[in-house]
Amino acid sequence: RDHFGKKRLDLAGPLLAKLFRGIVRKMTQELMNNLKRCIDQGKHFDLRVAIRHQTLTNALKYSLATGNWGDQKKAMSSTAGVSQVLNRYTFASTLSHLRRTNTPIGRDGKLAKPRQLHNTHWGLVCPAETPEGQACGLVKNLSLMCYVSVGTPAEPIIEFMIARNMEVLEEYEPLRYPNATKIFVNGTWVGVHQDPKHLVSLVQGLRRKGVIQSEVSLVRDIRDREFKIFSDAGRVMRPLFAIEQEDNPETGLAKGSLVLTKEHIQRLEADEELARDDPNYFGWDGVCAAGAVDYLDAEEEETAMICMTPEDLENYRLQKAGYQIPEETGDEDLNKRVKTKLNPTTHMYTHCEIHPSMLLGVCASIIPFPDHNQ
Repeated sequence: RDHFGKKRLDLAGPLLAKLFRGIVRKMTQELMNNLKRCIDQGKHFDLRVAIRHQTLTNALKYSLATGNWGDQKKAMSSTAGVSQVLNRYTFASTLSHLRRTNTPIGRDGKLAKPRQLHNTHWGLVCPAETPEGQACGLVKNLSLMCYVSVGTPAEPIIEFMIARNMEVLEEYEPLRYPNATKIFVNGTWVGVHQDPKHLVSLVQGLRRKGVIQSEVSLVRDIRDREFKIFSDAGRVMRPLFAIEQEDNPETGLAKGSLVLTKEHIQRLEADEELARDDPNYFGWDGVCAAGAVDYLDAEEEETAMICMTPEDLENYRLQKAGYQIPEETGDEDLNKRVKTKLNPTTHMYTHCEIHPSMLLGVCASIIPFPDHNQ
């Protein structure tokens, strides 16, 4: 249950939308009652009397001022502490406060599990920055470079897959195709497909080209014969360098090399002379559009094979080619980064970590040498 892929963050957008919906529902109810009263008493119906404009303003003001999210009369049932006064002690405290998340479990609960660091928090939540005492482990802080998805409509993806021989659920006969792969979109089973490998690579190619938004996550579970697609809001994602899965004839990159090339880096260096709104400005968006960076959420990360540094990737390729890589004796440089041992069973890397320090949040990353303990 503490798997971070199953969690969704409620950002300002959905929260305000929910509040606004409640208020509009209340106002339509008031309008209906007023109309009924006018009909019963045979009065002339006046819209200016029926809708009190203060209703909307006051309800929004009340919620933003007190932090009780919801109707004023039901203040007990609504969630408290949604809007907070922004910390302005130091610049770092402001940044940290802006990236803080809260788990709505009663603070007095003696449950240890939700407070512990879970494997799926890697790279998404800072392992060090959490309050001590009551809220320990329930109040988390997002890591650097983290991103929360805003949600995109899933209909175009479903239509695309139907055009690519996906059988809709209505026509599915389990006896005829016992081995078909089930396809889920945002948790609803939409259909089955006979050739999942081809379909998955197609959809992933579309995502890398930017036809499908980069925040849509594609999870293929080969064992369970499932292909899950998530495009909902509130999933925490992080960027990783993509690695070519096949030889790419367009760019001339070999299979197993980074999609990020020297040309991209040169364009990023050329950006320093350009203004942000220059048509030739490349920037982070340019790197993403080139398909060099993929955003993965916790669910999709479990189906990816990630190496720590491009150097490890290079060593792995040399090893695959049959070169013997010299073992580390450990007496060269004591301050050097500890390398992970090469796993001989690794079949193929799909992504590469941008930098290990992106594991930490805003406050923990201003500590000098956090990777050298006392």
